[in-house]
Parts: sequence; structure tokens; C-alpha cells
Amino acid sequence: MYRGQRITVISPCLNEEQGIEQVLKRMPEFVDEMIVVDNGSTDRTSEVARGCGAKVIREDVRGYGRSYKTGFRRATGDIIITLDGDHSYPPDAISYLLEAFFHLEADFLNASRFPVRDRRAMSFKHKMGNLILSVATSLLFFRWVRDSQSGMWVFRRAILRDMVLESDGMAFSEEIKIEALRDSRIRFEEISIMYSSRLGEIKLNPWRDGFHNLWFLVRKRFARGRERFGTA
Repeated sequence: MYRGQRITVISPCLNEEQGIEQVLKRMPEFVDEMIVVDNGSTDRTSEVARGCGAKVIREDVRGYGRSYKTGFRRATGDIIITLDGDHSYPPDAISYLLEAFFHLEADFLNASRFPVRDRRAMSFKHKMGNLILSVATSLLFFRWVRDSQSGMWVFRRAILRDMVLESDGMAFSEEIKIEALRDSRIRFEEISIMYSSRLGEIKLNPWRDGFHNLWFLVRKRFARGRERFGTA
């Protein structure tokens, strides 16, 4: 527990046996629950995660968002922290993020990767793609977001009840932030972290995923009457 709150950390994984071991081994002791959502791995991801003390959930329907939604439904913590299983996001920053979360009295804290201090961590193409998507998010939803594509967040599990979360793919990362920004009852904050090069195979397709995410933003902005995550 941390300040009287149960902490759940969730990592979606697809063939991340190398990265997930490093992530879980560096997890702070106060974390109450570590959930690894195995999204159809063909390597030893599940075995390695269990060996490190994580609860492994199998989700055979592929998708970044699908994995997270599956993990959210099984989480028991008061506060959920997310990070990818490829060791690009720092488990060591969890204490720092939680302190910022409580200090800022946030309900949703986004861990921005910018400025990127490790030049190997992100190519120029990826930086430009992230900038375009973050500017588009900010313009469409009237609130500056420095890193709309970040995969590390800290938030109160209770806010999921009122969120409309539809994406099963990479657009889920921007969608959950949009839902937090849209709700006036949710205090959204953002803080920078150190971002590193991933371990293992790169699965992101920058052109395909970038255009899909941009189109998703437009559809999300003008969508109406969707079912809330907590009632699905």
C-alpha cells in the first residue's frame, strides 16, 4: 500500500519475456498487485511473469486497448499504474509519480516522455508523429496534452466507471486521456519521466498506427451516445 491506497500495476505484453522480467524485478515493494496481460505471446512471457510474482491474465484477442480493458476488469487496487512490458518506461519512477499524483491532488496523471533525453529511445519520425497527434488532441479537445500517446499513467480506479472506452488498439492510449479530460470531475495532470529504448521486438507500425490514431481522434471528438466502460 501507498498512503493507505492499494496499488495495482498493469502491463500489456506480446512476446516480452526479456523486458517484462526487468520491469517486474524493479517493481517497488509497496505495489500490492502486479497484473501482466499476455496478449497471445508465443515466447516465455507468461512463465517469466509468474516467476516474478505477477498475476498473469491471458487475452487472446489481439490489441493494446483490449489488453488494458481486460486488465482493468481484474484490477483490485484503489490506484492503477500502467506501463509497457518492454522496459521503456521506468518502474523506478513509480514512487516519484505517486508523490506527484497526491501532491497535485490528481485523479489522472499522464507520464510524458518529452523531452526525450535518451536519443536512442525514439526516432525523429516517432517524435514528429507524437507531436502531430498531441497537437491534434489538444486542438480537438481544448486542453494542452504534451504526450497523448504515452503508455504510463497513474489514476484512480473509480474513474473508470464513467469512461467511454471503445478502442481495442493503439488508439486506446489517447482515448483514456480524452475521457479524463472531458469529465470536469476528473483532475488531469501531466509530468515528465525518463523514457528509454525498448527491449525486444518493435511492434508499432508508425504510419498505419499514426493515421489510425489521427482518424480515431476525429471520430471520438464528434461521437455520441456510447456505452460507458463500467457498464460494459
